[in-house]
Amino acid sequence: MTPPLIRLDEIAKSFAPPGRFGIIDRGRPVRAVDGVSFEVQAGETLALVGESGCGKSTTGRLILRLLEPSAGRIFYEATDLTALSAGAMRGMRRHLQMIFQDPYGSLSPRRTVAEIIAEPLDAHGLVGSRAERRERVMALLGQVGLSPEHASRYPRQFSGGQRQRIGIARALAVGPRLIIADEPVSALDVSVQAQIVNLLQDLQESTGVAYVFIAHDLAVVRHIADRIAVMYLGRVVEIGEKRRIYAAPHHPYTQALLSAVPQPDPDVRGRRIVLEGDVPSPTDVPVGCRFHTRCPLATELCRHETPLLREIAPGQSAACHYARPNPISLAA
Repeated sequence: MTPPLIRLDEIAKSFAPPGRFGIIDRGRPVRAVDGVSFEVQAGETLALVGESGCGKSTTGRLILRLLEPSAGRIFYEATDLTALSAGAMRGMRRHLQMIFQDPYGSLSPRRTVAEIIAEPLDAHGLVGSRAERRERVMALLGQVGLSPEHASRYPRQFSGGQRQRIGIARALAVGPRLIIADEPVSALDVSVQAQIVNLLQDLQESTGVAYVFIAHDLAVVRHIADRIAVMYLGRVVEIGEKRRIYAAPHHPYTQALLSAVPQPDPDVRGRRIVLEGDVPSPTDVPVGCRFHTRCPLATELCRHETPLLREIAPGQSAACHYARPNPISLAA
């Protein structure tokens, strides 16, 4: 098999919880990411999905080392990113870029579009003259569906969708092999979401870039992902090929997420799975299966023994004691 472009090996990240008046509390840490492992192949899209607070965005930032992992290792091909110095990691970011969730807050209001897009080119020394710099900026604007006249304008003069296109152009500027797309369409109108997803797909076809696409909307993920990793309370509970996840989800949490996806055909209606209770606090993670406090299938085994992420069917793994090749559906 082809070696993966990115490999995460038992990555973890804990934060000291904030105390009163902003003073750090030395009590129980917040376990945002806890033992996450997966691979991303060159040119593919892996979607990270789950409820807010499950650790998706933290995982994306750990890959780029915008956050330092508490444990585990991250490999870019044969390079151990967790072992690199800060200076060496800055050089690696030419290959690893990010599209941020907020198209309003992620662009400097004091810089023109041309300056924003050219910044990574300058930082990595990829252009030798002003003419070459301008030519590259104009080409990037065209790639993301913007006009040359937009180069001299400021972010405040654009809509949310246009600002996100600027952010995409900035990420593409250095020719990365992997882009972390952190909920890139969640702040946009539904009609604009489809345009941005289509743009990302077109860019992937033309450049071969791989994506880690972070989202909570499984309807969006269905159109762009090759594989899906479902996260719950800091861990991956199911991972597999998109068609297998949608056709036969094995983990009860994945089943609940998929039951909430709207169906375009009014004649196709599945029963909505409503989970009881709230997501437990990451400072007080349940013993055993982390999902057992909300799972109607939970038994004593689930309350005391942590299920391992294991292959249930070819190309699909789940962390559930009762996952079988023919999954039990909560909607049945």
